[in-house]
Amino acid sequence: MFMKNSNDWQDLSIDIIKQGFTENRQFYECLICGREIEKGMVYKDADNLYEARRYMELHISRAHVSVFEYLAGLDKKISGLSEHQCKLLRCFYDRIPDAQIQQQLKIGSASTIRNHRFALKEKERQAKILMTMMELIRENEATPEKYLAPHPTATMVDDRYKITPEEHEKTLKKYFPDGLDGRLTTFYIKEKCKLAVLRHIATRFESERKYTEKEVNAVLKKIFDDYVTIRRYLIEYGFMGRTTDCSSYWLCKKDQQS
Repeated sequence: MFMKNSNDWQDLSIDIIKQGFTENRQFYECLICGREIEKGMVYKDADNLYEARRYMELHISRAHVSVFEYLAGLDKKISGLSEHQCKLLRCFYDRIPDAQIQQQLKIGSASTIRNHRFALKEKERQAKILMTMMELIRENEATPEKYLAPHPTATMVDDRYKITPEEHEKTLKKYFPDGLDGRLTTFYIKEKCKLAVLRHIATRFESERKYTEKEVNAVLKKIFDDYVTIRRYLIEYGFMGRTTDCSSYWLCKKDQQS
């Protein structure tokens, strides 16, 4: 899982990512799961009282162990780090002595560990150069390309979510030729297009309402004959949740899990 809310991590500073949450005038919001803690409130936990910021820090440590642990557990496609590199980084973060790292990871010698440290520092230096260059490119763009934010309860965020507002509108016009309240012509389309279509289909449901499976099917039948497939994709991609016995369905929100 890569982030449960709509914040785009690449636009956040390293300091914000390190702390694991963003803030606005009203809430602190966890970058990992999207939980919101209201500012100005005092929260009781066992016999202790916490102000909102400290309570958010407590939430991160309890729900996610640490921001470091969450980042170290990301897929290689997201972090760019191999499993072995992540194991080493965890050891360095936990201040484990080199001799113990040798035994734990079955590394041949202390010099091998030193080489790994050097290689990771070199990777850090290269990453800083790339980040600086990309920032300069963004500043030099006449009109930076904007992508639609993934829906808050997306089960996975990858290249399928790289869709601009213009592409999204074009996709809907293509597959809903009779208008957005009309029927879907086909669902046998590219994954990026499926996400655009599913995002729109989800708007046909009321956000605070619980639906039976029969009621969900009734809504989807008006959109596409293969309503079972549409229903399954709405669940798989995190647009809708349901109980284990399929007796109740709902639109997912950040504080609801299917």
